[in-house]
Amino acid sequence: MTSLTKCLIAGAGLAGAAYAAYVADTWLRYGHPGRVREDAKDARLDELMRDYDVRDRREMAVAAPADVTLAVAKEMELEGSRIVRALFRAREVILGGKTGATRRPQGLVEAMKGIGWGVLSESPGHEIVMGAVTRPWEANPVFRAVPPDRFAEFAEPDWVKIAWTLRATPEASGGSTFSTETRAVATDASARQKFRVYWSLLSPGIILVRLAMLPKLKEAAERRWRVESDDIVSDAYAQRSQA
Repeated sequence: MTSLTKCLIAGAGLAGAAYAAYVADTWLRYGHPGRVREDAKDARLDELMRDYDVRDRREMAVAAPADVTLAVAKEMELEGSRIVRALFRAREVILGGKTGATRRPQGLVEAMKGIGWGVLSESPGHEIVMGAVTRPWEANPVFRAVPPDRFAEFAEPDWVKIAWTLRATPEASGGSTFSTETRAVATDASARQKFRVYWSLLSPGIILVRLAMLPKLKEAAERRWRVESDDIVSDAYAQRSQA
């Protein structure tokens, strides 16, 4: 056995052990998402889903105004990322799903609407909250939108209710903090048992999608703002020259 082979086997063993530890920890923490930082609280999301089984939140500073950052976030195309495509494919292999042949609308929000998600709340230039109910453990899950005024009370059995946000908060520097948060809660004991298994085994992929999204969003928003800033300066200069 070569040294390279030994290293590969050792690396695979370490990766397997780390994954097993993650699954065990996620299983134990299921239903106990922990307290939310005061500066990370979201009043609208609390109204829609105050109690939840799992919660994941990510944030990043962006050197662009909040409205620019949110616009870029809403227009992102996740499937343009090799990492995201690989993770989606891995899910299909694990659960036995099939890749849809229909081209989805461009942009994250429009694409999610196209597969069944609904807008629960929107504050232009600041935040959008999307939601749906689904059975994520199925090979080809179907997403079903629920009207905003019925979402908080929805309790039909054997569903998982999910809400997620895209949010850009203005900062004194002129930039913004982008955050995205997902909350999910099962509607009964049967769904909770199935979702607990699903979340424990597959949530690393969901988290990696978000981690892959953030740097691309930051780069795109800051690039757009540089272009818009240059246009604003050029227009102001032209107006002064004509005066």
